Amino acid sequence: MEVSFNMTLLMVLTVIAGISAQVLAEYLRVPGIVFLLLFGIVLGPSGLGVLHPTLLGNGLEVIVALSVALILFEGGLNLELRELGRVSTSLRNLVTIGTLITLVSGGMAAHWLSEFPWPIAFLFASLVVVTGPTVINPLLRQVKVDRSVATLLEGEGVLIDPVGAILAVVVLDIILNGDTEVWSIVSGLLLRLGIGAGIGAAGGWLLGEFLKRSRFLSEGLASLVVLAWSWGLFGLAQSIQAESGLMATVVAGIVLRASEVPEERLIRRFKGQLTILCVSVLFILLSADLSIASLFALGWGGPLTVLTLMFLVRPLNVWLCTWTSHLTWRQKLFLSWVAPRGIVSASVASLFAILLTEKGINGGDSIKALVFLTIILTVFCQGLTAGVLAKILGITSTQATGAVIVGSNPVSRLIARLFQERGEFVVLIDSNAEACREAAEKNLRSFVSSALDAEALEKAGLPQVGTFLVLTSNGEVNAVVAEKAVEEFQPPRTLALFPPDVDTSTHASKSKVQQAFLPGLSLKVWNDYMSEGSVKLGETVLREQGFLFQQAHLKALIRSQELLPLLLEREDQLQVIAASDEWRAGDRIIYLLHAPKPVLLKRLSGDSKQDLLSQQADVPLVLEKLPAVEEVPVSFPFQDLTIPSPPPPSTVPVSAASAPASGNGQVTTPPSVTPAMNPDRQLPKHPSQTP
Repeated sequence: MEVSFNMTLLMVLTVIAGISAQVLAEYLRVPGIVFLLLFGIVLGPSGLGVLHPTLLGNGLEVIVALSVALILFEGGLNLELRELGRVSTSLRNLVTIGTLITLVSGGMAAHWLSEFPWPIAFLFASLVVVTGPTVINPLLRQVKVDRSVATLLEGEGVLIDPVGAILAVVVLDIILNGDTEVWSIVSGLLLRLGIGAGIGAAGGWLLGEFLKRSRFLSEGLASLVVLAWSWGLFGLAQSIQAESGLMATVVAGIVLRASEVPEERLIRRFKGQLTILCVSVLFILLSADLSIASLFALGWGGPLTVLTLMFLVRPLNVWLCTWTSHLTWRQKLFLSWVAPRGIVSASVASLFAILLTEKGINGGDSIKALVFLTIILTVFCQGLTAGVLAKILGITSTQATGAVIVGSNPVSRLIARLFQERGEFVVLIDSNAEACREAAEKNLRSFVSSALDAEALEKAGLPQVGTFLVLTSNGEVNAVVAEKAVEEFQPPRTLALFPPDVDTSTHASKSKVQQAFLPGLSLKVWNDYMSEGSVKLGETVLREQGFLFQQAHLKALIRSQELLPLLLEREDQLQVIAASDEWRAGDRIIYLLHAPKPVLLKRLSGDSKQDLLSQQADVPLVLEKLPAVEEVPVSFPFQDLTIPSPPPPSTVPVSAASAPASGNGQVTTPPSVTPAMNPDRQLPKHPSQTP
């Protein structure tokens, strides 16, 4: 009874510690594994001695196996085949050639630097070929990098985990059984991968078909069916061929995602929550079981081995595997730096240490210590610096281009055209088929769908673009759509046109929805202006000299509702103007200027109003510099004027009737004041002009 209570208390404390670490990491905006490792080590036997994972006995192996299977299934479920297709060559090379490079190079480093025997050195290298979604995915949620880099890192983390785990088992078999024939090694690896992939593909397809036809299932029950099915596939594959279960779960997740089952996003959200729980529990238990003394026993050879993996092996791996890709050197440099190891390395190393000790083979504890040292150094060094490096290299998603615009109306179609003319991806979404047809006639991509449909937003490409703009005639609906998009996709920049009294900070959006253009803007009025052809499309650059006066002039035109600012170009990036944006010198502002046309005279000549409106609407707007905006009434500050000192007063005899006389019968005339720069400008009176 006491043993069961201790085990219960152990699991309760583990869950509390794990979730607390995740909350603290979320608050400080750092990868959760940083605090999971710290909390586990501090609470374990090497620290405060609160947690003792050895109490679980063989139960720890069961928890590790089921948790890793669920984590990899969720990783496969989050992979999008269309996105993987864009980086398929580089991804294939990283999973195949990259694995071989890391295995050979890591083994040599462990042998020469850490003085491991060759078999143990290659066993260590097989454990660290993986990166893993448990570390990569939380890191990418904190560090918003552009989509091609994120997709490659996510795909590598998910697909290389089962490959690395199976490779480690094959190497372990060689150590235990002494079988070093090349054919035996390759066949064992391919057999496990093939059986796992086959079972996963068939099981994922069957699960997708079942969910499509089982409309009677509630949302919560459907998620639990997926959980039970994924574990069932894992157990089936493991019973047929040892260590093939991880590959089965990954492939099943990928196939299920491709099946497009109903309420897929809810299933992914549920699996994501379970994954966070599993990762929290596993890292706390495994790091608590780590002996600090074993880390120091590695000497300097351990850190040198890890640094070799980080600074030599990983860059060599990435540059060779992406040699023919379209990735820039900045993207390759980021990929070379970010390769933190995760839960698969930790869990398999812990199990192998136990197994090697039971078989009487030395090196199990050293392998576990060096693997955890690799995890600690890569997570702390790479995880904490990835955000800074991404900003320095300019590959963050806040710099992502393109836009998804909700609402196909004249103003939104104009904005879409301007984005498209710069070669950026843009798509319009509207539930009105006629509005989408008008967009298609102007060679603009469009989707006929409700913007409240998360699947439609995903297919439209919202996860890849930098701007999400909601621009329909209903302000309240705009706010709701924008908030939902922020909750589901977290676009780098979300703007909507909503009434000033609508509060967008009461939901999970947390004020991430910005007011587009101007508060209280009437979109219908400007759409009518565009339909009538009574607008001009202008551009102006805010100059350093006279910036305040130029800005004040623009604001005056905006307040008089003559000018609508649309886009702002800054540092060669085009973005939709938000009401809260602060303009700077050097910004290029693209705007609409109301310019009514004399329609009456043309109508008197015989043209109907409908014909005139049709003719005006067909004329494309061209960017131009408009005098009404460029000619600023006051182009320099008062302090730029130089007022000469007044000359001495002249004495002119006049009659007393024509001017006020002085004491000697003469009148004093004031001097003339001439502005130094602008003679037409009205100036304040000089003191000598004061009556």
